[in-house]
Amino acid sequence: MPEQETVHPGRDALFIGGEWRPARTGATLPVVDPATEREIARVPAGGPDDVDDAVRAARAAQPGWAATPPAERAAALGALRDLPAERADTVAATVTAELGAPPKIARSVHADLPVRVLGSYAELLPGHAFEEKLGTSTVLYEPVGTVGAVTPWNYPLHQIVAKAAPALAAGCAVVLKPAEYTPLVAQLFAQAVADAGLPGGVFNLVTGFGREAGEPLAGHEGVDMVSFTGSTAVGRRVGALAGGGVKRVALELGGKSANVILPSADLARAVNVGVANVMSNSGQTCSAWTRMLVHADQYDEAVAMAAAAAAKYGERIGPLVSERQLGRVRGYIAQGVAEGARLVAGGAEAPRARGYYVHPTVFADVTPGMTIAREEIFGPVLTVLRYTDEDDALRIANATVYGLAGAVWGAEPDAVAFARRMDTGQVDINGGRFNPLAPFGGHRQSGVGRELGPHGLAEYLQTKSLQF
Repeated sequence: MPEQETVHPGRDALFIGGEWRPARTGATLPVVDPATEREIARVPAGGPDDVDDAVRAARAAQPGWAATPPAERAAALGALRDLPAERADTVAATVTAELGAPPKIARSVHADLPVRVLGSYAELLPGHAFEEKLGTSTVLYEPVGTVGAVTPWNYPLHQIVAKAAPALAAGCAVVLKPAEYTPLVAQLFAQAVADAGLPGGVFNLVTGFGREAGEPLAGHEGVDMVSFTGSTAVGRRVGALAGGGVKRVALELGGKSANVILPSADLARAVNVGVANVMSNSGQTCSAWTRMLVHADQYDEAVAMAAAAAAKYGERIGPLVSERQLGRVRGYIAQGVAEGARLVAGGAEAPRARGYYVHPTVFADVTPGMTIAREEIFGPVLTVLRYTDEDDALRIANATVYGLAGAVWGAEPDAVAFARRMDTGQVDINGGRFNPLAPFGGHRQSGVGRELGPHGLAEYLQTKSLQF
């Protein structure tokens, strides 16, 4: 069957209380293929009343799900894991259609990675300690309650799973509001929940816009915790809405991560992997290593390598998600030129007549104070900065309001020592591999809280002590 025939066509319904039902608003929102700029589906644009229905359904299901033994919850997650795995072709084709991810990336990252995360919780849960003895006290770790999850468009299924899997594992019921650009894969996940046999109301889906559905969910008095991934600006708004109800908040926000190449590194490998990291997912990754720091003695060689590597991605990366995002990225490229950075690859010109594409772009002679070195661009744009010694590199790496991720390349003792001094949530050393059990999250304006593994599970648990 041709791949385009496996794309989920979308359905005009919300998933609430275990059933697909029309939105109370009667309104819909378009889903646009960013490669063709054509509308491919329409889904409900839910509103406050729909959110209220979903929260009520979640709260009704919450006690029963919380009382379900962990082993049974693990079995349910195992069944849920198997369905996206079986439907990986449809998941991948749908992500390609609504996000623009090339088919190979759509399959290996957007379809297969969430299955690994689901599986990690199915395996972790049976052995997790939900109580412990502390002297004469017993400490219980109980579900925090009903969770409102608001997810972004850049990794649509992974971000859903990174919130829903630990919340469900903890015994929480979930109401999801996915990004309006990528709602189709969220519908696929909701159908998988239904097909896996999870109780009605344990997982609910309300598609819609942020103001009409996301904000009412974050501020709803029936939501005990809000978990949000997105921009720092929107995260502040979500945090304020949730904070008004004195509820728990987990925020995974922006980043401007440094990729530090020490003189002892394999320069060619470090540069080529660094460029690949920035170009992956068309640069639409919050943890991308968008600031490459190179010693002054190796700087010119590294810039030439980066420019050559970026040029190879011209026909390999997909479009940006929307016309709005395209305008944003082009604006940053133009600003980089205006502020004196040297364009060595790419540029703001449109590479194709149709689609929200942008050239893979590399800037040299970038200084830490430039806008393109300080602000998150969220596109395939790499900035290359020079440093004089390790203290200078550390100062530049940490001179950001963010602290989400980073990378260090070099002889292992030196690289590890440098990584320990970086003020960021995680650091890849010499190309470290993704580990679904390792905590993901940032410092400062990159957010609060952690996702994945046991640390992600702990976000959805609250403590109670019994004194004897």
